[in-house]
Amino acid sequence: MPQAPDHSELVRTRCLVVLTTIAVIAACYFGAEFLIPIALAIVLNALLRPVVRAMERLKIPTTAAAAVVTLALTALLAAIVWGVSAPMKRWINAAPQNFAAAEGKIHRLRAPLEKVSNVVTKAENAVQGPTSGPTTQASAPAPVQPPAPPLGMGSTVLGTTTQIVGGLAEVLLLLFLLLASGGMFFQKLMHVIRRRSDKEIADDVISEAEHVTLRYVVATAMINIGQATIIGLLMWWYGMPTPLLWAIFTFIFEFVPYLGAAAMIVLIGATAIATFDNPGKILLPPFTYFIVTTLQNNLVSPIAYGKQLRLNPVAVLIGVLFWWYVWGVAGAFLAVPLIAMAKMFASKHERLRPVCEFLSE
Repeated sequence: MPQAPDHSELVRTRCLVVLTTIAVIAACYFGAEFLIPIALAIVLNALLRPVVRAMERLKIPTTAAAAVVTLALTALLAAIVWGVSAPMKRWINAAPQNFAAAEGKIHRLRAPLEKVSNVVTKAENAVQGPTSGPTTQASAPAPVQPPAPPLGMGSTVLGTTTQIVGGLAEVLLLLFLLLASGGMFFQKLMHVIRRRSDKEIADDVISEAEHVTLRYVVATAMINIGQATIIGLLMWWYGMPTPLLWAIFTFIFEFVPYLGAAAMIVLIGATAIATFDNPGKILLPPFTYFIVTTLQNNLVSPIAYGKQLRLNPVAVLIGVLFWWYVWGVAGAFLAVPLIAMAKMFASKHERLRPVCEFLSE
């Protein structure tokens, strides 16, 4: 008899956890436009907070330090966009011709297989014999309505650019406010929490979350710089067009585990098919990228990330796919920091240790 309340309480708790999880996922999905800038600003805050603290030790006011860091980040992003714009424009202009050439070559390679398939189909029809039943006369095709005039490319690009610039402005403004506030949010959180043990847990969680985010972003950036340099030099050696752009793509795409490398292999393979005629030269660039990214994931990343950031590959892939579905491209970039913080948070609570064990490598 005494176990009945415990069992009902356990069932009630599990139902509340399931409902809360569903509610959080729904809120993240439907509130993506509101939550994505906040998440990006929090990650950038964890990355740039040490710089502001260093400037504070030099007797620079917090607000001024935050303004300098935010303006420096804005200038860096503008310089990157300006430097990438020329090779990106060339690549975009050449992309339709490259993909059309690749499609033509693939079609020529597929033509013999289609002939064999047609011969097999005719042989099967000859063996089965003609089908019985009255034949129906083909009806006249319905008149095709002329398509509506498409929107101009300029309006589409202008709309996309406006959305990107607006979202970036939101992120930078939130970042400035977070950096300028210093430890105000942390102090208010400590003031709200009553129990001393909960305050210690909250202090550990926040400090370790900042450390995990900072270490992941810095380590990934250093790894990607090295891999991008190698890929750019190899693509230049192989004679691939715009090797600088392949290096930039490598640096950006490798922030998305697995899916970024897969996208790079597809893009490099399509460009190689359009550029070269020799099968060996066609296969060499994508195969090289596959070898380089495999060595990086298995030899370099475990050393650079350390034990704290070693995550279950299956959990990482599921997390990337999930956050890609919920938040799009931004979610794919934020997936690993969110998973790392979830693992760290679970390690602080006894009831969540199974979650920490699942997320660990």
